[in-house]
Amino acid sequence: MRTFSAKPTDIKRQWYLLDASEAPLGRLATAASSLLIGKSKPSITPHMDGGDYVVVINAEKLVVTGNKQFDKKYYRHSGFPGGLRQRTLAEQSNLDPTQIIKQAVRGMLPVNKLRAPRLLRLKVYNGVEHAHAGQNPKEYSLKKEQK
Repeated sequence: MRTFSAKPTDIKRQWYLLDASEAPLGRLATAASSLLIGKSKPSITPHMDGGDYVVVINAEKLVVTGNKQFDKKYYRHSGFPGGLRQRTLAEQSNLDPTQIIKQAVRGMLPVNKLRAPRLLRLKVYNGVEHAHAGQNPKEYSLKKEQK
């Protein structure tokens, strides 16, 4: 047996549709990052970017548990002394809820040269409408199975 190594011509990309109102932020980001990496594919090759496209809808109806709305902070720095700024999750969701999802998925991707191209395949939209209906994305359910 020889070890299989995917080539760029072997990569087939699918489109998946995730609904942010179905599951908490962490579960959504985990599923999206796994799809972007291509972990569920049998042809996964660590040095090749063989992941899929992910479209996330309903970012404005994002679900978080506990008291994260007010306890979770987002930081940025201007580069000047005293230039540290912070926002809570509630403030950030009022300004741009798509950035919350993008940053959560970015944090779950491995830090290497494939991170930026993977993030380009993540499309996040506030409402139900998205511009990728022509690609026929498959619905990807995030709901917990009830036993």
